[in-house]
Amino acid sequence: MNQDILELFLWSISPFGEAKIWIPYFIANSDLQTSTILLVGISANLLVFPLLYKSIEVSNKYLLKNKFYKSNAIKLSLRARRKTKNVIGKYGSWGLMIFVMVPIPFTGAYIGTIASYIFGVNYKKSFIAISIGIVGSSIIVAYGTEFIKKMLM
Repeated sequence: MNQDILELFLWSISPFGEAKIWIPYFIANSDLQTSTILLVGISANLLVFPLLYKSIEVSNKYLLKNKFYKSNAIKLSLRARRKTKNVIGKYGSWGLMIFVMVPIPFTGAYIGTIASYIFGVNYKKSFIAISIGIVGSSIIVAYGTEFIKKMLM
């Protein structure tokens, strides 16, 4: 059981689906309570914004002179901008919250954090918007999975 919690935490903080993928996976494939899964998944995913945002700041400060880093940073930034410009560019932190809350892959905390940095959305407003989005999407996928699981039984 403790191994399931650790695995859920690590997968939920990873960019490979974040909590949106791993909460339903663990509800369907573990003996953990839904409330425990939700709490662990949300907690891990909430760490993405402060860790990634500060990493971007520090990396850009010291590594933008490196051609390899700069070209990859530009590619990732352009991808994030393309995916988010209509929502975040137009609606700011409200758009950021909605973007992250949409319960589909590639609309989570990682792209949301990169987009908030690119568009210059205030750090505190970004943190609040992304946090609300993470909680909302996690609740949607958790209870949606529970509903589907009950319907199939």
